Amino acid sequence: MTQPLLQAADLRGAARLTIEAVAGLTSLVEAMHARIASLPRLPGHPAPTPDEHTRGLTGLVYETVRGVTRVVGGSAEALLGWLGPTLTLPDPGQPPRAEREAVLAALNGVLGDHLAATDNPLAITMAFRHAGRALEVERIAMRSRLPAATPRLLVLLHGLCMNDLQWQRAGHDHGEALARELGYTPIYLHYNSGLSVSTNGRILVQLMERLYDAWPVPIERLTMLGHSMGGLVARSAIYHASLVQRVGLRWPTRVNDLVCLGTPHQGAPLERAGHGLDLLLGAAPYAAPLARVGQLRSAGINDLRWGNILSGRPGDADTQHGAPVRLPSPTRCFAIAGDLGPATGSVKGKLLGDGLVPVASALGKHPDPERRLAFGAEAQAVVHGTDHLDLLSSAEVFGLLRRWLD
Repeated sequence: MTQPLLQAADLRGAARLTIEAVAGLTSLVEAMHARIASLPRLPGHPAPTPDEHTRGLTGLVYETVRGVTRVVGGSAEALLGWLGPTLTLPDPGQPPRAEREAVLAALNGVLGDHLAATDNPLAITMAFRHAGRALEVERIAMRSRLPAATPRLLVLLHGLCMNDLQWQRAGHDHGEALARELGYTPIYLHYNSGLSVSTNGRILVQLMERLYDAWPVPIERLTMLGHSMGGLVARSAIYHASLVQRVGLRWPTRVNDLVCLGTPHQGAPLERAGHGLDLLLGAAPYAAPLARVGQLRSAGINDLRWGNILSGRPGDADTQHGAPVRLPSPTRCFAIAGDLGPATGSVKGKLLGDGLVPVASALGKHPDPERRLAFGAEAQAVVHGTDHLDLLSSAEVFGLLRRWLD
């Protein structure tokens, strides 16, 4: 029996999100109406803010639309909640549907912070998974689920808008391959990539400690492997754990290796270029309210844009870089960059990197010494002719992993 493609919680979450979208669009149109109605204005008169409401009968119409949406939407969500028990429920003994997981992960990547803030059922809760199923992080339960667990623990962290099942690409999974060839036991983190990297890092601190305590056999080697944003989340967790060492956390000092695949340590300027839409729309008085559409980027996307593992400085419009954080020590740290070009120094590779992350960013290079990451010469590599996602299935990448982690 396979899992249902849609679950009751999915329908309730989608209904709630639709209600919020309609109400938000109504306010957006009203703000544009208010701006148009107030132009032109006398010199010296302040411009209305994008959130200004219309007045009189027009304002009543807009408020009525919002009120009806809330009432109808609330009734729809209540009905779906009542029907929930009659709908097909997920089977905890079966792996999830890959199609549903992919859509849910993408939605969380774009709106995950909003989903979490509104307690939407579609919000992903961080958990460790194995073979697509959540792990109960308790020693007896772990022994039952992982009877062949080894002393080599490998924690894999996916990237933005992705999930743990997507480590399997083109018939290859770095975690499974390292299990076969080097005796690692792979555990996959599943998390809401729309939350800020710092938030996910702090949540992961305690989850990693529970995993360390519950592992069925004594851990001899602990390795973290992060793709894209996953590398930032791993660095953030190790950093936050170092701040609370006084409470007796054991796992941070036992991380032997951290490997980052296509991680934008210094940001992803190709995503950053999309931020210009906000500025362009905000500069035009009639279109300024539409800037809110351009701002539908989650905290996770904003962190990916700048390579943040801590929160950016509030109110800094030109750069949202968080405070620089060095690589963890004594952990051995490795970096792999993808390059669309055919060879070193190609124009295509220099301009596009792996299609999302420039080579310099993935290798931690930066003109400011305070932000430069000290990956050793033998602990970094560039894989040519490989895009951001193909890092997950590259034979050359796996060859590097096998050599570094043996």
